[in-house]
Amino acid sequence: MTIQLELSEEVERRVAKEAEARGMDASAYLLSLIERTLPSETEDTRGIFTPETLAEFLRAMALPPGRVPPLPIEAFSRESIYQDHD
Repeated sequence: MTIQLELSEEVERRVAKEAEARGMDASAYLLSLIERTLPSETEDTRGIFTPETLAEFLRAMALPPGRVPPLPIEAFSRESIYQDHD
């Protein structure tokens, strides 16, 4: 698959600098970033807060009492609690 991205000059400069520091060309460096960031196909990401869902939950928590939604049961899963640990 081929994807084209329009990068600002600043981002392009930073990508080139980081790629050069690692002895890679920019395309290979960007591909490595994507591969490291994507969850594996077997990884179960259900119940793990994403930055967006966490922000939404925290906004809801700021509502007046009585309008606060219940904490989802997935928040108590081991995966959710230790999501940044191996």
